[in-house]
Amino acid sequence: MAKFKEKVGKAINESINPRLAMHGGGVELVSIDEKKKSVSVRFNGMCVGCSMADMTFSGLIESELKEQVPEIKEILLAN
Repeated sequence: MAKFKEKVGKAINESINPRLAMHGGGVELVSIDEKKKSVSVRFNGMCVGCSMADMTFSGLIESELKEQVPEIKEILLAN
């Protein structure tokens, strides 16, 4: 079974970032709390300051991470 951090990284690198890269943006993993099953991410590129960032966070990042890594309890957006 893949480790929690590896599963989160794979979801970000193979599923989320390729989609965001089409628009010049991306998301990076800031921190993971394996005990709490909490993940913190930060936008980069064109996603920083984008008026659609909130929708991207909830509609793509949260949903995709929770689908691919169902044990995640919390996803935070870091500044």
